[in-house]
Amino acid sequence: MTSPTSFRERIALYACLTSLTSISIDALLPGLRQIGADVGTAPPLSTQHVISLFILGMAFGELLLGPLSDAMGRKKALALGLCVYALGTVIAMAAGSLEMVILGRFVQGIGVSGPKIATRAMIRDQFEGDAMARVMSFMFTLFILVPMLAPTLAQGIIAVGGWRSVFGVYLAVAGLLGFWLVMRQPETLPADKRIPFRPKLLLLNGRRILSNRRVTLLIVATGLVFGAQLLYLSTAADLFFDAYGIAATFPLYFAALATAIGLASFLNAKLVQRSGSDAMARYGFVGLAAAGLLMLAASGFWAGRPPLPVLMVLAFSAFFAIGVLFGNLNAMAMRSLGQVAGLGASLIASGSSLIATLFAIAMGAFYDGTTFTLSAGFFVAGLSALALAELAARGDAAPVEAMR
Repeated sequence: MTSPTSFRERIALYACLTSLTSISIDALLPGLRQIGADVGTAPPLSTQHVISLFILGMAFGELLLGPLSDAMGRKKALALGLCVYALGTVIAMAAGSLEMVILGRFVQGIGVSGPKIATRAMIRDQFEGDAMARVMSFMFTLFILVPMLAPTLAQGIIAVGGWRSVFGVYLAVAGLLGFWLVMRQPETLPADKRIPFRPKLLLLNGRRILSNRRVTLLIVATGLVFGAQLLYLSTAADLFFDAYGIAATFPLYFAALATAIGLASFLNAKLVQRSGSDAMARYGFVGLAAAGLLMLAASGFWAGRPPLPVLMVLAFSAFFAIGVLFGNLNAMAMRSLGQVAGLGASLIASGSSLIATLFAIAMGAFYDGTTFTLSAGFFVAGLSALALAELAARGDAAPVEAMR
């Protein structure tokens, strides 16, 4: 029987469930070069795709698990996602080729969308408007410890047990989170508010959501911002090694940059109810574009390898902007969803994940061992997302009514 939970415990659980996505990416970064050496490469696939195609799996999973959370309840959909995630983990852990590693990661991505989507829908069930943005910012602040600590801890685990041992940790974490969910988290979607899982109904409600100009533009804007981060995650280990000869201490630099997102999320949680999520997001877009432009200038001046302190300061600024954007963009898009929070969260997450994957793969193809590609990614994402968000602000913010 589920026990009642306090507000703080709920936020902690939501943060841990959401952080499974981050753990699944960040903890594997120190092992990418070892994976390539162990199982080889398989052109056109590369170890970059161990990260980017995990996100592509999320895009597919989010389309399914979001509507399921509207039909069967948030808790059951979340548990189903954890089971699929465990299956993908086993496939990747036992893989003997890069193709099988990537297949396992794709299945992991499908499964991790359960915690990601159902958690957002749980929050939407309980909070609205700027209060929802505040909760999401607190949640991001808590789970920012993951990218700060995961690569360092994973590097130690890999040194002892190899890259496959990281997947053993993934299994253990998924099991613990599933137990916590079952024992402590109540269902947030009453049975009388559930929407049957019928393909025709999903298409009709999906069309209603995507015909909302505000939601659609914010999906694209969110995808571009996420794509800038994914570009960094896909190339960071190679960039630090190729441009600066950094390998063993890479997790320390990664953690330092991750603090920018945590600090920004914490400050955003304090300021968003005073300034509003739209204004905070605008500051974030401008900051990301400005950081990218300055990084491009520095890259040009120093032939693609600016001094490490310069790179760290500018990258920290970019990630601070991304930290401001994460909580606000999701809240801004979810604001218009009303009764279709599960399907809406699914479309927002799936669409933004697909756009992010395409953006990161397209930009990553130009990676040449310098900082030019990452700089351009930050600048293009920030400027384009700002323009889209300004157009979205002129759209109708009225909640989408569900067809039943």
